[in-house]
Amino acid sequence: MSRGICPRVNSCGSFWILSAVIFTASSLIDVDAYSCHEVKTAFQLRQVGPLHRVPETPGTDVDLLVCKHQGPSCCTRKMEESYTFAVRRETLHNIHSYSYELEHLLSGHSDAFQDMFQYLLSFSQGHLSSMLEGTYTSVSRHALPHVNQLFSSLSLYLRGANVSVEATVHQFFNNLFPLVYTKLINPGIDGSMMMGNEMGDCLRMIRQDVNPFGPHPAVMAQELAGALGAGRQLGLALEEGLEVMNATEHVSLSKECVKGLVKMVYCSHCSGYTLIKPCVGYCLNIMRGCLASVSELDQPWRRYTSLLEQLTHAMAGHHSLELALLGVRGHVNEALLYAQLHGPLITATVDKVCGLTTGEPTSMQPTSSEVTTSTVTSSSPHPSAASSEPLPEQWPGQLAHMRSSFPLKPSKNNKHSLRTLSREFLLYLQRYKSFFAALPEMLCEGDNVVDDSHCWSGDSVVESYSGRVVGNGLHAQRRNPEVKVRSPNPTLAEVKERLERFNQETQERFPKLGQMEAWEELGSGETEEGSSTDCDDEDGCQASGDSQSQTSHTEAPSEGKPIARKPGGDSARENPSRPPSVKVIGGSPSASWARPWSLALLFAALCLQWTLF
Repeated sequence: MSRGICPRVNSCGSFWILSAVIFTASSLIDVDAYSCHEVKTAFQLRQVGPLHRVPETPGTDVDLLVCKHQGPSCCTRKMEESYTFAVRRETLHNIHSYSYELEHLLSGHSDAFQDMFQYLLSFSQGHLSSMLEGTYTSVSRHALPHVNQLFSSLSLYLRGANVSVEATVHQFFNNLFPLVYTKLINPGIDGSMMMGNEMGDCLRMIRQDVNPFGPHPAVMAQELAGALGAGRQLGLALEEGLEVMNATEHVSLSKECVKGLVKMVYCSHCSGYTLIKPCVGYCLNIMRGCLASVSELDQPWRRYTSLLEQLTHAMAGHHSLELALLGVRGHVNEALLYAQLHGPLITATVDKVCGLTTGEPTSMQPTSSEVTTSTVTSSSPHPSAASSEPLPEQWPGQLAHMRSSFPLKPSKNNKHSLRTLSREFLLYLQRYKSFFAALPEMLCEGDNVVDDSHCWSGDSVVESYSGRVVGNGLHAQRRNPEVKVRSPNPTLAEVKERLERFNQETQERFPKLGQMEAWEELGSGETEEGSSTDCDDEDGCQASGDSQSQTSHTEAPSEGKPIARKPGGDSARENPSRPPSVKVIGGSPSASWARPWSLALLFAALCLQWTLF
């Protein structure tokens, strides 16, 4: 009996012993498979820190502060310190990589706009100087320093200096009055006497009271102040945007934020999951908590970009700045003609006020003081100069052929006018209207996260993230389960307040910005009715004297922009490399009916030749 039982007992003991051996061996195999080799490799590839900080095998009694979990761990306290520095560096680098494009957009176009302004000022200055030299030779030599001073002050104004356009224009005409009085109105008097300090000062002081130039100085000052004011404010706005970007790039990450980032990015390595990626919802909670103060800039930034658009429309939407600068020559010319026509009345007034005894003005006839500007132009003693001046309604057509050489990236084959530069700027600006609200989402997309099953939730690998996903802003972070936001960032709070103040000041200074008509849809390339786009002779553009026969040409489309369509419903696409077709108007009527007879005669001759053969 006993012998019959003993073998059964021995067989049972052998079974349990064999099971224990198998379990122990499998445990050893698992422990060996869960080594720290992959963790060390990831530690080295991502340049986290010194490799000697990574153990060869997992430890079971590691005292960790952030990456706490049950079971063996490949992390140490020193590794957590390295992870802290690394994740801070990587996050700031990722933020900079996204903000760099926006910063480059603002800085690059700020320089490009200033270069364009200086080009237009230089062109207008040369335009005015050539008019004075060709038409008012006796005045030009002494007037050129005042011309230089006028455009130098306008240049400073466009660069943001504390300069008054109205005062600058009136000072220019004040300095011009003594020259006009002695060289044009009364060329027979002693110019040196009149140009003395007392006489010259008296003429300058009474210029606005005497009003020798009619309404033209005031009109010129008003036009320049309106158009140049928008350009100046645009330059200041771009500088303000750069200040905002500079402040956000150098913002520091809070301790709670860095702790959450380490837990999201590197704590999975401690468990040996070096290839697992964070869940999307988990990443959004971390990033929205870290960038809560940055997201507070969203609303003022949206208002800021809207003001940028409106300022650009006001400056270049209807060639406003270009027309204002191009019109300087016409206003000065009309002012000089007005002074010549009203010479006797001006002389009589000056004699009474300044006590200047002069003889009868030479070559001048008494005229009525009620002469209009159109009369001045038609009866000008310089008809050639008056007839050469374009009418205001003709200026937009002339602007179509004025191309600058200040592209954003200098190139001989890449030309921009102020309008095309503005259109390009607005096209790129569309992408960054919601930059500060979208920044957390941009940091949680692509290869950084995984939206499918098996993602890292901060503690373990899960099928999907089950936590509450909060929104943007400081108020939403009260319910953030991953990052505690204790207080707003003081630096970013100051930046937000300053941006809101700038928006308010801009709106108060330009109250009609929102009422201005916006351009057509960006990127469409369609031209406005009655205007032509920017082109030059190299583009094959040709001008026609008949407004009905003008062919609308589009600017060469940049990469990613569709070719424009003709205004008038014609949707046929044009090849910008081919010269445009020219419509002949007013041709000989005989040419139209003679063509069929020519073909008939040719056909008859061929038939006769065939019959003879």
